[in-house]
Amino acid sequence: MKAVRYHSYGGSEVLVYEEADRPVPGTGQVVVQVAGTSYNDADSGLRAGLRQDLLPLTFPHIPGLDLAGVITEVGEGVTNWSVGDAVIALLPADAPGAAAEYVAASAEVLATAPRTVELADAAALPLVGLTAWQALFEHADTKPGQNILINGAGSAVGGYAVQLAAQAGATVTATAGARSRDRVRSYGANRIVDYTVTPVVQALAGQHFDVVLQLAPASPEENAQLVDLVADGGAFVSVTIPGPQDAGRGVRTVHVFARSDVTQLADLATRVDAGDLAIEVAQRLPLADLATVHARAAGRFARDRRAGRPGRGRKPGRAAACRPGRGPSPGYRRRPGRQDRPDPLTRATPAPARFARPIRLERLLPPGRGLPCDLRPPHDRLSSHR
Repeated sequence: MKAVRYHSYGGSEVLVYEEADRPVPGTGQVVVQVAGTSYNDADSGLRAGLRQDLLPLTFPHIPGLDLAGVITEVGEGVTNWSVGDAVIALLPADAPGAAAEYVAASAEVLATAPRTVELADAAALPLVGLTAWQALFEHADTKPGQNILINGAGSAVGGYAVQLAAQAGATVTATAGARSRDRVRSYGANRIVDYTVTPVVQALAGQHFDVVLQLAPASPEENAQLVDLVADGGAFVSVTIPGPQDAGRGVRTVHVFARSDVTQLADLATRVDAGDLAIEVAQRLPLADLATVHARAAGRFARDRRAGRPGRGRKPGRAAACRPGRGPSPGYRRRPGRQDRPDPLTRATPAPARFARPIRLERLLPPGRGLPCDLRPPHDRLSSHR
């Protein structure tokens, strides 16, 4: 089979599109023909070896944390999945990933794929969707009637967070630039702050929120200013740079690490099928282009550093999806009521393409996409603070 692999840590140049052995299912595993995966910034961190002290990889390594595809083989001991089932998953960071035509995955990490979107596009859901869900409901304890500020609402996590918070009955203030303002508003944001016109802290001076969800790159100093916008006893939840440990005034500061949770992922997929959660894909590319996606992301990081304005660069969590470019594989059960969305370079509805949301890598030429993820060993994930 074809796969993207790297044989050592390094920059995007270590990624090689090459032949690899097709996996066979072990006990408790299935083999999935990949319809799509996505690039995440966590993929770049793993490739560069930034967490090799905690999460060493076995080489050659296949990247790709997000998976959408169709089961082609079922291993011993698997009773709840069958050949032909369409599934999605967030794969373990140290296991072979989905940037390949086939991947072996534990049956325990799989959830049924949404039926109302193209299967490859569903790869844009697991990591960023789970990050948004866990940040809002596990860490921020979001409740109806609360006032929530989502800084970085134009990101992939931000798009899901706005939708989920609004559906939970919260009043949502969201930061977004001109390119994402209309989309974020359509997701249910009550107020949009254009951070490119007025700094967020200045625009919201004197206001306080029950929850501030920080999704944008920022310095510790910028985070400290955002913490001042949290009401007494509220929560500052970040998926990027952590907030101050002792914020005072009873304010909780939490640093979120996303983790795989099949129940939550299944709930997100159900919301997609109900029309309550939109999946956005920024760009669709062949798997062979994954190295280019990594290089582009590296260039973005470099520009942000040179600008010295981490909070004004691209928001983390945007993704690009890679796919092989074929139709459904043999045995793929097309469910009644399925709708094929248009093929724009967008997220949930047709819109101008912009790189930074799920980059989907599809079947035969699989996928790639982007956002934060828990790179710690399983025994360290019990506390999902980040």
